[in-house]
Amino acid sequence: MKKLLLLVIILVISISACKEQSKNEIAIDQNENFDTFKEEFLKELWKQNPAWASWVGLHEYDSILNINSEENKRKFLNSLKEMDDKLKQFELANLDDGNKIDYHLIENSLASGAWYVNEFKDHEWDASGYNVTGRVWTIINGDYADLDTRLEILSTLLVNVPAYYESAIENLTRPTMEHLELGLNQNQGALGILGKQLLDSISNSTLSNVKKEMLVARIQASKEAVSNYLTSLEKLKVEFADGKAESPRIGKVLFDKKYELEINSDYTAEEIYTIALKEKKKIHAKMIQISDTIWDNHLANIEKPTDTIVMVKMLIDKIAEKHVTREDFVDEIKRQIPILAAFVEEHDLLTQDPSKPLVVREMPVHMQGVSGASVSSPGPYEKERNTYYDVTPLDSYSEEEAESYLREYNHYILQILNIHEGIPGHYTQLVYGNESPSIIKSILANGAMVEGWANYAELMMLEEGYSNSPEMWLMFYKWQLRMVTNVLLDYGYHANKLKKEEAMKLMVVEAFQEKTEAEEKWVRVTLSSAQLSSYFTGFSEIYELRKEMKALKGNSFDLKEFHEQFLSYGNAPVKYISELMLK
Repeated sequence: MKKLLLLVIILVISISACKEQSKNEIAIDQNENFDTFKEEFLKELWKQNPAWASWVGLHEYDSILNINSEENKRKFLNSLKEMDDKLKQFELANLDDGNKIDYHLIENSLASGAWYVNEFKDHEWDASGYNVTGRVWTIINGDYADLDTRLEILSTLLVNVPAYYESAIENLTRPTMEHLELGLNQNQGALGILGKQLLDSISNSTLSNVKKEMLVARIQASKEAVSNYLTSLEKLKVEFADGKAESPRIGKVLFDKKYELEINSDYTAEEIYTIALKEKKKIHAKMIQISDTIWDNHLANIEKPTDTIVMVKMLIDKIAEKHVTREDFVDEIKRQIPILAAFVEEHDLLTQDPSKPLVVREMPVHMQGVSGASVSSPGPYEKERNTYYDVTPLDSYSEEEAESYLREYNHYILQILNIHEGIPGHYTQLVYGNESPSIIKSILANGAMVEGWANYAELMMLEEGYSNSPEMWLMFYKWQLRMVTNVLLDYGYHANKLKKEEAMKLMVVEAFQEKTEAEEKWVRVTLSSAQLSSYFTGFSEIYELRKEMKALKGNSFDLKEFHEQFLSYGNAPVKYISELMLK
């Protein structure tokens, strides 16, 4: 009997072991197959989105210019459906942690692609969505191939430019006036980039005369297509004048869904809006306390106002007088970058890579018109290339506009801007992102994580003692108010019908912004949706995660370790990073 019982036990253990081994083998097979699927997904992604491929540094698709025709939209949707069917063949439970995040990212990308075509339909109203300038600029200025090769790539691309713009004109059945203006301004850059400098490059090349003549003819046809598009946009401005144009307000239903897909957070759009309203009050309280303390250091001869918001505003106005000249603006940014890098190194906040420098430059013309500063980082396919800190020059500003802008980006806030865009903000995070073992996380980057990290970096640097003074903290809270106000503007404009007068009061009076900055932000609100909410959403998620990690680890919590572990997951949504870090 004992022998029989022993045999039964051995049999049960053997069966259990076999089942466990079988599960492990299935998981291994699933992960290997999923890696193969990811490669297939990316090939299809690049075929459908050659401009995106070029942006992330993959140049084998540079000669492709897809035309936004009805037939191509159907092909695109069919492609998304095929990929989604293949994705659903994988069981999430059998994938490892990294692939689980990739699964979610691909799932969200496919859903977003279909939603944009079927529901959002910006191809019908956003005239700025049609622009070949960036594609041409990348080919002309690239160093990924010799001049002759790039000119041949350009020649192939330009074949479809006339049809591309013809399709654009057909698609724009309900344009917004705001996007018509942006489309006009940005497409002017195409005429310049297809001009004399390009023709000189062709002359200096070793292409055959036949190829040179063909390329010159295609350039001329492309310029005519761009000119015709610009003329058509001017006609649309007249046709849709007097209130006939589509409103750039997308409405609550579309905004909520766009926020869900783009931000990919555990918060809803309405929830983060409510949190932002409360945060505005908290920041005001901190600013009032600081202002009350340092008033006499700056305005001792002026009676302190009883209205605390007026008091804060007067003090900010006084402190903002300290700023660089318009001529030195870009040079000052260049000067500050190595100082920030040294601080991060000295305080051991995270490991940096000195082999990948940050290059400050004037923002290319075709990128201007939406924000004053941004970072253009190399994609994961060309990680060794430079990262550019693009700054809009102040040359076109009047004296009054320039002074207002410089007061906004004063001595203190310019440093915070450089932390945000540079070190250890966007630049640092994107370098880490490109090193992610999963290229999916680098490519399908989550905007809230990227922007949230940059905003988190600002506060973290000040917490660690960077440029520590009451004035810096006051200006930092002013800057944080901008992040919070971005949510109130974004959701308020698109979901709550916020008017310009209300928005200007919110920015200038309650958030202490300069009028020029506020006017530019209003334009940005009308041209975009959901993106302005990404900053505060991502920041809130990251800061909450740090609190939870501190509570979990207690005295063993290490800030550098937290930063590097967080950034090691690539550009994934914070909610998925949190799941892995807290497990």
